[in-house]
Amino acid sequence: MKYKFNKVGQNVIVYEPITIIKPEMISLANNIIISEFVYINGGLGTYIGNHIHIAAQSCISGGGYFVIEDFAGLSAGVKIITGSALFNGEGLTSPTLPADFQSVKRSFVIIKKHCVLATNVIVHPGVVIGEGAIVASGSIVTKDVEPWSIYMGTPAKKIKERDSRNILKLEKELYDVQKLQPSDFSNEISKILSIY
Repeated sequence: MKYKFNKVGQNVIVYEPITIIKPEMISLANNIIISEFVYINGGLGTYIGNHIHIAAQSCISGGGYFVIEDFAGLSAGVKIITGSALFNGEGLTSPTLPADFQSVKRSFVIIKKHCVLATNVIVHPGVVIGEGAIVASGSIVTKDVEPWSIYMGTPAKKIKERDSRNILKLEKELYDVQKLQPSDFSNEISKILSIY
């Protein structure tokens, strides 16, 4: 693999062309597909779990922290924003300027296991998408999303619950069949949440 990632597991497939910034800040578990035209900025730390698909034209930007746990997915065109320039006059707003003249706030986005963000979802900084949540196409997420719930809209609002029983049963079976250890980003998540 031409990228010098911090960590790379087995069966990681990257379909070119993609853009990777700060690959040394990106840790990849196992059974991952990163599709063409994806942009990933490793930022302060990016952690990608087992059985993850990041679909075409998705973007992970902002230079903050990003965690996506096992069995989650980003559909085509999803935008994850982990940091942003401040626009209230704290500094100038072009990334071409020296850092002393800019005002940028880095943050995080954490996506727990079994989540799916549908086509063209936008997730703003400082958000945790709870385990098993689904966010419908075109939604904009500005606040934490409850586990095992379905959200939709701009801003995204909870519309119904999602049953977890069969999904969690199948998860256990698959880990056993593949003799795969669940990715464990609990230390990283604790560190991130203690900062913010």
